[in-house]
Amino acid sequence: MNIFSRHLLRIFKSDAVYQSQFSVLGRELAYKSAYSLDKLYPTSNLKLFTPTFTPEDPNAKFTGYIPLKDLSITYSRSSGAGGQHVNRTNSKVDVRFHLESVTWLAEEVKSKLREQQKNRLTKDGHLVVKSEVTRSQQLNLADALQKLRAMIWEAVKPPEEIPPETEEFKRKQRLRAARKRLFEKRRRSEIEQSRRPPRDF
Repeated sequence: MNIFSRHLLRIFKSDAVYQSQFSVLGRELAYKSAYSLDKLYPTSNLKLFTPTFTPEDPNAKFTGYIPLKDLSITYSRSSGAGGQHVNRTNSKVDVRFHLESVTWLAEEVKSKLREQQKNRLTKDGHLVVKSEVTRSQQLNLADALQKLRAMIWEAVKPPEEIPPETEEFKRKQRLRAARKRLFEKRRRSEIEQSRRPPRDF
């Protein structure tokens, strides 16, 4: 290697070190908002990262996503204690949607929801979820959506397989309960008959 090559190599190395130092220094001296994380939490060692994207399974019955455009969300006065704040804010949340017309639920899930949540269904087929656990409108909305999501996950869950031993035990239990009921009924009937006065013929 001649002198000229060594000189070029030395310049290249010093330039690379300068560039790396300048980029680090530039990031430190760059403008940052008053709401940036290092200003809000100066002693925190929070590491931000972007989660890896996982594509949705097209065969899944429910992905956890609930489109808000299909929901009817209304707010009203909350009941219970809370002072004058209750009379000022509409913190109670009422979330409902028409079960038959939504396209993001499979027919099997809809039928299970009709069976499991029949007390929450209105006459016109709307599934209603309410929340008033806090005095915050947004927190109650999040709670109502979480309740709705839990209902759908419960409907999506496959039925548990009951082992034959448990099935036989339940059958014997039902038979024992029926025999006991008939025995008590017969005994009560005999007691009532013994209390009746004898008939004169």
